[in-house]
Amino acid sequence: MKIHQLFAGVFAVLAVTLSSCEKSFEDLEKDPNRPVHVPASLVLQGVEADMAGNTGRPFSAEMRWNQFYCSNYNYYANNEYTWTATPNHYNTLKNVVKMEEEAKRAGLADVNGYSALGKFFRAFFIEEMTKRVGDLPVSEALKGIDNTTPKYDTQKAVYIQILNWLDEANANLATLIAQGQTVPGDFYFGGDLRKWQKAVNAYKLRVLVSLSKKETDGDLNIKARFAEMMGNPSKFPLLESLSDNLEFKYNQFNKYPSNPDNFGFDATRQNMAKTYVGLLSSLRDPRVMVTCEPAGAELKAGKLPSDYTAFVGASSAEDLTDMSDKAGRNNGAGFAPGLYSFQNRYRYYRNYTAENTFIVGYPEMCFNIAEAYHRSWASGDGEAWYKKGIQSSLDFYGIKDGANTMTYSKTGGRETADLANYTINFSFDTYYSQAAVKYAGKNATGLEQIISQKYAAFFMNSGMEAYFNWRRTGFPKFESGVGNGNSNRIAVRWQYPISERTTNAKNYNDAINSQYAGKDDINDIVWILK
Repeated sequence: MKIHQLFAGVFAVLAVTLSSCEKSFEDLEKDPNRPVHVPASLVLQGVEADMAGNTGRPFSAEMRWNQFYCSNYNYYANNEYTWTATPNHYNTLKNVVKMEEEAKRAGLADVNGYSALGKFFRAFFIEEMTKRVGDLPVSEALKGIDNTTPKYDTQKAVYIQILNWLDEANANLATLIAQGQTVPGDFYFGGDLRKWQKAVNAYKLRVLVSLSKKETDGDLNIKARFAEMMGNPSKFPLLESLSDNLEFKYNQFNKYPSNPDNFGFDATRQNMAKTYVGLLSSLRDPRVMVTCEPAGAELKAGKLPSDYTAFVGASSAEDLTDMSDKAGRNNGAGFAPGLYSFQNRYRYYRNYTAENTFIVGYPEMCFNIAEAYHRSWASGDGEAWYKKGIQSSLDFYGIKDGANTMTYSKTGGRETADLANYTINFSFDTYYSQAAVKYAGKNATGLEQIISQKYAAFFMNSGMEAYFNWRRTGFPKFESGVGNGNSNRIAVRWQYPISERTTNAKNYNDAINSQYAGKDDINDIVWILK
């Protein structure tokens, strides 16, 4: 081959190679190792995980704010209500949009399992934010670069949209159920849309009851919406038992927050709270014995572990230095330390699964129905639903009529040698006959009973619903004082995310001015509570 022919061939190869590298910047910035499309079933699992993981896990800060337990060790946590910005669920909502897009991209019909659940997820995560802050971008939100500064809708408009989404989800699910459809990827109900439909409607009852202060608002139409649901069970099926719960189940990989791995880290730094322990011990309620340990100081003083007065919680308002001293006080050999009860070692530190965490549970639904009937939103037997709520919560903890075996740690350890059993005889009829438990009727006492029993059933469940019910009704009484921070007050709202102040400043300022006279303050009251 001649030299000029060889060079010509090389140049031709180089020309082809160079031309193939002439790509646009947009093409070059794409990472070939990061997919831009994934199955809707995979996106669904991320959204479902956020429902349990980002709204208040067991033994989290949210559960301290529910006054179920307290931190007695300031290095790691305190019991103050000095929160700032609300959790921002718009990132999860963007994944909901992506899930719906991927379902359509895969060829599914406009109404499909992912789109139906998408409406529920929109309602759920938007409601999680609006009840914390007030007005919220909704109608112009989630449009990507088409609208990076969405306006804020009033909280009333937001709740109307939430209720509409829930109605649409219920109707869409009914259609899909009739077609025999399922939802691949769903780890809550294994794709069973019948169970999802019940959960959606039970959640709608939560939303309706949360709006009790607006029961006369004609646009929200709370009473009529409730009456329609209870009068048409075929259109609005509800949870029928604990087995229908929308709940997160733990395993060896997704471990219950209190587990053998962190016993040495937090078991003695987290004592129980007076609001929870005091309520149950005053009612001689054995649920306190399942979830809590008797206080070491009370046993040293001669009380038996079967004595309800041996269970003592710390006030969430107590000075943290004092609480720390009392929680760690040495009671001598053979007794757990401290003046306070701690979480039950046997139940919460024996393994990695402990108990399921309700997101929307049957006991709460029963109490919500009882409260609505108590408020005369429709004709119905509120006491019967109240009793169902109590009984189902007792069932969750395995409490039955007759002899019940309870287990506690004698010394505060979790080894078998530290554990001891005792027996509690229980009769639901006897328990219910107590004046403090038996429904007192449509008066203030009756409402307090319903909300207080709902509070007990919320223990380590359902995010901050225990707090939100207290904020709305004042029941049960929460402890307030120096330990709360915030000038000895319990905060009643959150601030907006900092990103709103920097990237959507005009609409943020308009919302703050219209609602709170220009102050984004955690002590102001949101519209649904006025």
